[in-house]
Amino acid sequence: MTATHAPQRDRSAAVLNKARRQADLNRLREETAKGNIPDLLVIGAGITGVGIALDAASRGLNTVLVESKDLAFGTSRWSSKLAHGGLRYLASGNVGIARRSAIERGALLDVTAPHLVHNLPQVVPVMDKFAPLTRILPRLGFLAGDFLRIIAGTSATTLPLSRTVGSRRVSQLSPTVRKREVRFGYVNYDGQLRDDARLVTAIARTAASYGATILTRVRCETASGTSATLVDELTGDPFELPAHAVVNATGVWAAELATNIKIRPSRGTHLVLDAAKLGNPSGSLTVPVPGHTNRFCFVLPAEHNRVYIGLTDEDAPGPIPDVPEVPEDDIVFLLDVINQALEVPLTRDDVIGAFAGLRPLIDAGEAHTADLSREHALLEAPNGLISITGGKLTEYRLMAEQTVDKVEEKLGVSLAPCSTRTIPVLGSEPEELDRARTAAAAGRIPMPLFNRYGAESFEVIESCPLDRPLAPVAEGLDVTRAEFAWHVTHEGALSVDDILDRRTRLGLVKADREAALPAAEEALRLA
Repeated sequence: MTATHAPQRDRSAAVLNKARRQADLNRLREETAKGNIPDLLVIGAGITGVGIALDAASRGLNTVLVESKDLAFGTSRWSSKLAHGGLRYLASGNVGIARRSAIERGALLDVTAPHLVHNLPQVVPVMDKFAPLTRILPRLGFLAGDFLRIIAGTSATTLPLSRTVGSRRVSQLSPTVRKREVRFGYVNYDGQLRDDARLVTAIARTAASYGATILTRVRCETASGTSATLVDELTGDPFELPAHAVVNATGVWAAELATNIKIRPSRGTHLVLDAAKLGNPSGSLTVPVPGHTNRFCFVLPAEHNRVYIGLTDEDAPGPIPDVPEVPEDDIVFLLDVINQALEVPLTRDDVIGAFAGLRPLIDAGEAHTADLSREHALLEAPNGLISITGGKLTEYRLMAEQTVDKVEEKLGVSLAPCSTRTIPVLGSEPEELDRARTAAAAGRIPMPLFNRYGAESFEVIESCPLDRPLAPVAEGLDVTRAEFAWHVTHEGALSVDDILDRRTRLGLVKADREAALPAAEEALRLA
């Protein structure tokens, strides 16, 4: 075992790229041959896996994280991009999840990633056409949410209190709502991520800054509590990696490595539309699903002048695909629900993209997936493999803390206390973030670039080896050439898909993907 004192952050160690990946693989093989093995091997680089890597490395464990494809390749890039405060779970009586979610949301907004998470007004229009309960329950829920904010210690400056508003305010937040039918509305504030995959990438690099080894394109074939059979996907070379402890954080694929887990995937589908089609909304229009008292669909403002409309909650049995397909039935369902509240109904032709993610729900019987618990499960198999799955994105930090506590117990060591509640991810360091924010407000940094990189904005621009660093990657897109270069030189992107589909979300819209492809190919030559 290595020393378990808390290490200091080293920003130079947060540079992830192809050369670093190969050097780390070579070093791991050499150290293993000498009998120097990692304290912890984490399998899976979604939000949970990178959270565990950060927690473990910051507490002094020699940590290795492997991922078969790319950072945030799976479910962690297909979320609603919300840092939920847990209102839905409060309504269903799960006070525990609701309280924990509110606490973790506050940490994300105030400390962990304030440049990537901001408050979002959710607006519920009250119309006579909606069922009586759906005209009353949202207000009661929002009042309960205010109570959760107080318990969580989140200030009203960070998340304003909910309120009842007139029809005029409803239409300001959601310009295409049926104004003549709106009697009034409710407004509540929740947390929204700029992008979930960007948060995963930032946490992975922060883990690396504390000494964690981050390896993408390394597939795990089998694993036990003390070793794993791995394959370098770039060369096809297999190798054994022993470790003092192994954690399976593969989410919806967890049962492929651990037979003591049964996953019941639930499909959540979102549609992508041009924001102008909905009047460039500044709030999230929230519309009840007919026949339900606790299910709603949302219109969510998003990056790149888009909106997302979501979401579904449907059983997704059968083999688990790398990229889930979006059924036409889901598209029809979402449009039908949202069109209840719109002046001009949306059509299928308005949908310029779509994505679906699979929630890793723990199978608990015959209930509909919408009714299954969102609790996470932390289990140890007979062979010693520790698995963590289920749960909500907002609770990733807590899930990571509990997992590393389990590793500490298993190894019989005394680690440094968990400090991830007070660790800002790279780009969120307070003083540097304020300086970059001032520069963005003055027009010295493009505001969209600042929103994605925060305190690292200056470095993204200044380190760019490409010419015309602030030029857009394609006409009409708000992503710069410097960002594409940064993805390759500092964020471990190894393919154009990594750049277009995960480091950015340009790939969600076919026309944008095609327009940005040449710039992505040029940036990739920097690897």
